[in-house]
Amino acid sequence: MDALFVPLASAIGSSVDQIKLISCLLIACPLGSLFIRIPASQPNLKHLFNLLVSVFFFIPVLNLSWGFGQLLGSVLGTYYIAANVKGPNMPWIVFTFVMGHLTVNHIIRAFYNLSYETFEVTGPQMVLTMKLTTFAWNVWDGRTAPENLDKWQLQKRITNYPTLLEFLGYSFYFPGVLVGPYLDYASYMSLIDESLFEGKRSPTSTRSIPDGRKRVAYRKMLTGLVFLGIFVVLSPSFYYGIVITPWFMTQGFIYRMAYFQFSGFIERSKYYAIWTLTEVRFMSCRRRNANIGDQGASILTGLGFTGYGPSGESTWEGAANVKVLEIELPSNFKVLLDSWNINTNIWLRECIYKRVTPKGKKPGFSSSMLTFATSAFWHGIATGYYLTFFFGGFITTAGRLCRANLRPLILPPPGAPTTTIKLIYDWTGTFVSILILNYVAAPFMLLTFTDSIEAWRRLHWYGFWMIGSTLAFFWLGGSKFLKALQKKEGKVADKVVTPESHVMPPPLDDVAEELKELQKRMK
Repeated sequence: MDALFVPLASAIGSSVDQIKLISCLLIACPLGSLFIRIPASQPNLKHLFNLLVSVFFFIPVLNLSWGFGQLLGSVLGTYYIAANVKGPNMPWIVFTFVMGHLTVNHIIRAFYNLSYETFEVTGPQMVLTMKLTTFAWNVWDGRTAPENLDKWQLQKRITNYPTLLEFLGYSFYFPGVLVGPYLDYASYMSLIDESLFEGKRSPTSTRSIPDGRKRVAYRKMLTGLVFLGIFVVLSPSFYYGIVITPWFMTQGFIYRMAYFQFSGFIERSKYYAIWTLTEVRFMSCRRRNANIGDQGASILTGLGFTGYGPSGESTWEGAANVKVLEIELPSNFKVLLDSWNINTNIWLRECIYKRVTPKGKKPGFSSSMLTFATSAFWHGIATGYYLTFFFGGFITTAGRLCRANLRPLILPPPGAPTTTIKLIYDWTGTFVSILILNYVAAPFMLLTFTDSIEAWRRLHWYGFWMIGSTLAFFWLGGSKFLKALQKKEGKVADKVVTPESHVMPPPLDDVAEELKELQKRMK
């Protein structure tokens, strides 16, 4: 089918792989409308539909027959292990199996030095890794006494092991098979039997599937296409790699900084396009659950349904994997992080962060670091990923210190109108968050250590200066001074809690405290 895509790619100046991927995402939209019309009384037909569409994507369109075979191997291996290993190590065996397979392919990708514009098996395999490891934990939770499970685990536990066709349909659920987001097995089956709509039917409708999904889906599709158009038209000129070109250093400092920030938005627009188009497909199929981590399927298949608004209109916000405005205009860096790749954050929380924490104890330093390592390893072996995540730990610490020490002094009394200084504080937080986001994200796209360090050097290390000076201020007496000022003015800091929707490396001040405690125990 390359004859269909090569001329189009040449005409618009994009890679053939990207054209193929976007075509699959667009084709999935009308296919989602077909999927939702398969009656709930024919569940096997729905499973088979998912499998056949995925085969069509991988083999004739993407020319990834060997890649599809590898994914199928991971699926069948997980199905066998989860069914036959009864002990508590079963989920970790599945994790080692699928993550090890993913890592091998990450190494192969790095060996051949493939750019991120080349679409190969590791992208879908990353999504499948989340699905299969989640499935393994859900099966284990189904074998565990309910009183030992939390709310999420109770909702997602699997007590009846699926047939092979059911599991294949889940694993190759076509709206999310290429770029995600992922969904758990319980949500998938509630879509298949349409139980996700029970008790949520509009009083003015007799249909089991709520009205309004097409209205929202096509609006989302238009949004995704706009972001796609922005990326296609502007990405040849605005991209993070422009920083390491000779042209960049011939420009003035202010122009370079502004150009770099705008390039960051253009780089992100590709992800906004892909995730929004994926959301369209998921909206046809999915519901909103108790937490945002269940927002993994698409509007056209039904999975994004979240109930009804005040005016009786159906709402479909359960499929979102990204919140664009809260990323581009965040009030602070924590809000920004919570709004990006939402479902991956949930997977890290439910399948790593909580699971490595000993029963009866709260997650601590080791739980956070294992989660951080898993996230970095899951993304790949490129040095740029680790530079981004490592510096993210320092950024998180700086944000925490600002919130605990400075923010209470800025907040107006309860019920009082917003003050000028609070507005200045908020706008400064937005401006600084965007500057830091682009600085820390550059290595994630440049991938190599050499290019990443060179880019930071050409940006005059501004991110390090901003975060380093903030940490130095608080650690060299600023925290003590501001706490005393809070006490004097009768203002108490809010308890800073990292929301469950996001897992980041532990703040460095927490790490220092834990190391001191460890030293005491050793003595």
